[in-house]
Amino acid sequence: MAKTVGEFLVGRLTAWGVRRIFGYPGDGINGILAALNEADNTPEFIQVRHEEMAAFMACGHAKFTGEVGVCLATSGPGAIHLLNGLYDAKLDHQPVVAIVGQQARKSIGGHYQQEVDLLSLFKDVAGEYVHECTDPSQIRHLIDRAIRIALSERAVTCIIIPNDVQELKYEEPKRVHSSIHSSIGYSKPRILPAQEDLQQAAAILNKGEKIAILVGAGALDAAAEVMQTAELLGAGVAKALLGKAVLPDDLPYVTGSIGLLGTKPSWDLMADCDTLLGIGSSFPYSEFLPKEGQAAGVQIDLDGKMLGIRYPMDVMLQGDSRETLRALIPLLEKKEDRSWLQQIEKSKLQWEELLDARAMNKANPVHPQRVFRALSQRLPNSCILAGDSGSTAFWYARDLKIRSGMMASLSGTLATMCSAVPYAIAAKFAYPDRMPVAIAGDGAMQMLGINELITIAKYWRHWQTPYFLILVINNHDLNMVSWEQRAQTGSPKFDASQNLPDFQFAEYAKMLGLGGYRISHPGQIEEVLDLAMTADKPVVVEAVTDPNVPLLPPHISAMQAKNFFTSLIKGDSNAWDMVKQTYKDVVDEYFPGK
Repeated sequence: MAKTVGEFLVGRLTAWGVRRIFGYPGDGINGILAALNEADNTPEFIQVRHEEMAAFMACGHAKFTGEVGVCLATSGPGAIHLLNGLYDAKLDHQPVVAIVGQQARKSIGGHYQQEVDLLSLFKDVAGEYVHECTDPSQIRHLIDRAIRIALSERAVTCIIIPNDVQELKYEEPKRVHSSIHSSIGYSKPRILPAQEDLQQAAAILNKGEKIAILVGAGALDAAAEVMQTAELLGAGVAKALLGKAVLPDDLPYVTGSIGLLGTKPSWDLMADCDTLLGIGSSFPYSEFLPKEGQAAGVQIDLDGKMLGIRYPMDVMLQGDSRETLRALIPLLEKKEDRSWLQQIEKSKLQWEELLDARAMNKANPVHPQRVFRALSQRLPNSCILAGDSGSTAFWYARDLKIRSGMMASLSGTLATMCSAVPYAIAAKFAYPDRMPVAIAGDGAMQMLGINELITIAKYWRHWQTPYFLILVINNHDLNMVSWEQRAQTGSPKFDASQNLPDFQFAEYAKMLGLGGYRISHPGQIEEVLDLAMTADKPVVVEAVTDPNVPLLPPHISAMQAKNFFTSLIKGDSNAWDMVKQTYKDVVDEYFPGK
């Protein structure tokens, strides 16, 4: 039987090794859905509740597997809904292919229902490759190029297929002028800097006495090489949020996260170093890096466009992190003086004692940091962490400790809400024997997260294991923005924009046939988390936490302190509770044991 364009598309995706497609149906893609049905749902179609979630899942799949993620949406509104999740992939350099429907070719330009200029709409987010299929023989090279470009450029690409084209008979390209004959396959190249640049980098690192290493997502497959480099150089290693899973946190020289959500040891590391080695990171906040001129700089990045734009580097090495470090390590000299390393280790121990003390402070009703530290102790070594944006990212960054074998990610550069649950769902499909742990605030859950609990309820009985945990921090506040209003602008919390209605997340989960537990007293934390870790179904743990526990940066600037007190004077509705909670945390830092 002759193949339709839709059937050829499905077969070609399978030939490329695509295992699943995340999407939502609509008449603009009926030809593709029919083809999936004919192919016995291979690749597997995962039905989400909203197209934005499909794009997030495709991004999460790419992040956790290294494979191309694929999402599918109908024309018009369905295609539009994909955009936020696709921008998440674009900004975090993930290979994602979006396949979207379009109205029939003859109707285009006629102000037809759901007619949207999709080429223009996707031109930015899929700027590396976005094209519309107007001829049946064209679909072959559109698929091949979209996937290969997504993988080679670590980018989002898009194929637009009018609904009438999907049902046309597929035609192999003829061997004539203007035809394209493409093929399947992509092999990642070995990219290395020039030897003289490696030697210059080694000379700088060998000369340095107080070396700081900053790792990002580009170092995720170079853990062994990063460790060897750090141990040779006696260096401390700070981690950007997307690099959280590069190294285990129990290594004495790993100082944890960097930035506003970061640790004081990472702040001290950057403030006191004389040499900076950046590996696979585009961390953007210069105020948390060494002062310009303070430190000599060496940077490694696969993307030449990202070199030398965060800190004035002396040597910039374009190349794969693992391969470049392997070439660099033989040129490095082992540091005999370990005083810098001892300083780092002492700072780290003091910081962990401070976090332990803060977590045990009284709060109304539960201290969020105590929940996160208790969770961290119970995480399986093979778990996959999926974070969200907001105050949960603050505790995710500081209090969830990575151990060898774990994976972790969140929306890094876009820092969008609603990524945690779809990332975790994608992780479970990719690794059915492992336990995803999604961490989200009540704002993200109310926005889109509760909808994807329906997706979990739809699929979980078909998974290899039922283990799946969603921790919801329910503080009835869009907490990160509330604290930003106070610290950045000196404005009191704007209650009309910040206060959230109460929602019984655990009860909603139980209504769907999932597990649900609510923590409303600190004495419940350990017991509930123990139950959640061994439950025979996916579980939502809802922790009712205190929104007035301060999100203290590792270093408080004079301007931040001034703005905070200004917000109190202007009449913040939570002023007295904030003062009490902030006082406790400050006392823990400057008067330990009091």
